[in-house]
Amino acid sequence: MISSPFVPTSFWSAFGPGLLWAATAVGVSHLVQSTRAGADAGLALAGVILLALILKYPFFEFGPRYAAATGESLVEGYRRIGAWAVWLYFAITVSTALIVQTTIVLFTSFLVQFLLDAGLGVRVPLPVAATGLVAACVLLLRIGRFHLFDLTIKAVLVVLTLSTVSAAGLTASRVDVTTLALWPPAEAAVPLAFILALAGWMPSAIDVAVWSSVWTLAKDRDRGVRTSVAHALLDFRLGYVATGALAFAFLLLGAGVMYGSGTSFSSAGPQFSLQLVELYSRALGDWTRPLVLAAAFTTMFSTLLTVVDGFPRAIARTIGVLRAPGTVVPIDDDTGRTYRVAGVVLGVLAVVVIALYAGNLTAMVDFATIVSFLTGPILGYLNLRVVTAGNVPVEHRPGRGLLALSYAGLVLLGSTAVVYLVSFR
Repeated sequence: MISSPFVPTSFWSAFGPGLLWAATAVGVSHLVQSTRAGADAGLALAGVILLALILKYPFFEFGPRYAAATGESLVEGYRRIGAWAVWLYFAITVSTALIVQTTIVLFTSFLVQFLLDAGLGVRVPLPVAATGLVAACVLLLRIGRFHLFDLTIKAVLVVLTLSTVSAAGLTASRVDVTTLALWPPAEAAVPLAFILALAGWMPSAIDVAVWSSVWTLAKDRDRGVRTSVAHALLDFRLGYVATGALAFAFLLLGAGVMYGSGTSFSSAGPQFSLQLVELYSRALGDWTRPLVLAAAFTTMFSTLLTVVDGFPRAIARTIGVLRAPGTVVPIDDDTGRTYRVAGVVLGVLAVVVIALYAGNLTAMVDFATIVSFLTGPILGYLNLRVVTAGNVPVEHRPGRGLLALSYAGLVLLGSTAVVYLVSFR
């Protein structure tokens, strides 16, 4: 545990990293996967969403818990387990970073195309829209650094929450509640691959716990305070509850407007984006169409912004730990040269993949989310090892209930991943 000159203050000084985590989660998993779940199966997948939220909770919470308790990120915690753990995390991050970022850039670019075409009558090629989005994110992070990043996300989440909850409330009366189930019945005919894809990013991929731990430290640096464990956990739990509520709100939207209508979401990106906007507009009224489109775009832009910051920040810290084992990486290293290079490389590669991509949006989303589901138990195990290690003060380690939930999550998530791999073969 490192010493710190910072003194704990009020909760509001620590408030923010939990919302950054929420902004990361409320993106493809909600706008695409939860809405598709409701459209295709009504409320039959509500239990799957709830189960994913419960089983994965401990592994996300361990990020801010460990950072606040020790002054280290989870990456340093992995190093305490052994160099193999850092290399394993690094391999998972590098192998999934481009897939995840490309998926999010792709969907957001479709929304930009639709926004410009519907609002201004301007048709922009997909690679151009993708380039503009990535450049805007990089520029905002470069100029405003963590402080502006934090403020931007808070503003966007307010717009998102108000619009989504309003739409879900207006469509609730149309939902067929007889479809509600803890597990989809056979007659729902939901493929296992989609169930795993839904759970893979519900509420997010487990590797985002590392980002949460680094954002907690960055917040300390930005505000000049040392976040207490209690405040860090309260901040995270507020974001987690909000994320779960929004997941069900999107499920209700899909179930209330599209389920049983005889239509389903298109797998092609432009058509999917149009259907998504129409879903909101039919619930709230045509007059809300511009606001709905803006809300959908800001939702995905906030996720894209956190991803453009999160992956390079995690990669930079991991490389720093591998270069200097046994030491705590200064927080400034997260926004140094390695951070900038990683951000540019991932952004350029994402645009190149999009320019050459000839497939469909939902297939790409499903692939990325299934990969996250399969690697989730591995990262969950590492997070559990880290937060119960000897360098974490006893009073800040998870209690028996949280430990029991962690072991249950590892068993169920791990066994499901094995079943999928066996059946896939």
